[in-house]
Amino acid sequence: MKQILNTAPLRRRIAEHSRAIFRLGGPLIVTNLAITGMNFTDTVMAGQLGAIDLAAVAVGSAFYFLFYLAGLGMLMALSPLVAHYYGAGGNRVVGELARQGLWLSQMIVVAIILPLLCVRPALTAIGIGPEVLPKAVGFVYAISTGVPAIMAFLVLRFVSEGIGWTRPIMYTALIGLVVNIFGCYVFMYGKLGLPALGAVGTGVSHALVMWLMFLFMFRYVRRHRIYRPFELFSRFEMPRAARLREILALGAPICGSVISEAGLFVAAALIMGTLGAVQVAAHQIAINYAALMFMIPLSLHSAMTIHVGHALGRGDAAEGRFGGWVGVGLCTVFMMASALVLVAFNNEIAAFYTQDEAVRALAASLLIMAAVFQVSDGLQVAAAGALRGFKDARIPMLLNLLAYWAVGFPLAYWLGIEHGAGPRGIWMGLIVGLSVCAVLLNARFWIVSNRAA
Repeated sequence: MKQILNTAPLRRRIAEHSRAIFRLGGPLIVTNLAITGMNFTDTVMAGQLGAIDLAAVAVGSAFYFLFYLAGLGMLMALSPLVAHYYGAGGNRVVGELARQGLWLSQMIVVAIILPLLCVRPALTAIGIGPEVLPKAVGFVYAISTGVPAIMAFLVLRFVSEGIGWTRPIMYTALIGLVVNIFGCYVFMYGKLGLPALGAVGTGVSHALVMWLMFLFMFRYVRRHRIYRPFELFSRFEMPRAARLREILALGAPICGSVISEAGLFVAAALIMGTLGAVQVAAHQIAINYAALMFMIPLSLHSAMTIHVGHALGRGDAAEGRFGGWVGVGLCTVFMMASALVLVAFNNEIAAFYTQDEAVRALAASLLIMAAVFQVSDGLQVAAAGALRGFKDARIPMLLNLLAYWAVGFPLAYWLGIEHGAGPRGIWMGLIVGLSVCAVLLNARFWIVSNRAA
């Protein structure tokens, strides 16, 4: 994007930044909706098999995603790092970051796989019921076989994001969505002569999709001319401590932030699992739909990181600050509209997922609560994206930990379990934690951006 003049009229500046963010974020919106569409497919198809399979997918997914998101958060550092070097014309360093990122991704695989193999004793200790446990464990074992591929894919994804080329990520995710729908149909319901695996079939399908996405993205990056200036695969390169430290220095606190937020929702799903199959199935429906809508601000968050990072790479911190606030406004407006839809159509949305009357009624009430936290969720993720564009991650990580684990989770556990309010009490804790985080991160962005500009 051409540099935006600080002296341009306010309305024109807002329009210019909005267009730049949507130009980067448009393909990412499709990407994240497609990825979430895979989880949506899992939930709907498992819902047709009954509350047990739906609960198994919910519990297994929650356990797996906690570790997946740790790797994701670590590798997310590549996006702002590449954006800064790209904005400053450092093509050679972009190539180095990609090669070192691939080494790091496979180191992360080892750290992820080992705890995933301990899923049975972990879920047993949490108190997951015996009717749900075997299928949840089978799901985790199956999906674990795709971890090496998805971690390598994330490196190629974040490097592409960093240079502002997001279309191939969109193509890859759309292919993955189509294949996952077919795979879930075959493996869950036992088509084409294969046995019906139920919830475990979902994990098998996801693992195959992960390998397909990596291979498609790898081929695209090797062949497309836009990547040639970076010489990503021009030579073999052993791990380099200095470059790995650079990635980890930013990736570790980003990982901490991602885990603190995702961990809150994983913990909510796991303690929900102790209340029974109906409760966890209803929670899975409500959180699945909320996550689907969250993909829009999450995509804009990634676009903001790139957009702000490019501006700072050019040495224009003032425009980076302005672009960040424009992105915060865009995310807030969308999530307010989404909240209105939830209030108006909560019963219809719940009915789309399941025909179980008990699950549907509880899910509809939780969707009303989801409408409340969506605005806070949009505000916090937008501020996080802008801060990452400034390569500010350590203090935001501490603010996330404070909001989610000193406020949100203790309140959720006390209200939902100790006080006996059940799923609604757990969701009240989520709402408060997200709201506190939104206030803290936006205040942090105000301080950091003003200091830089």
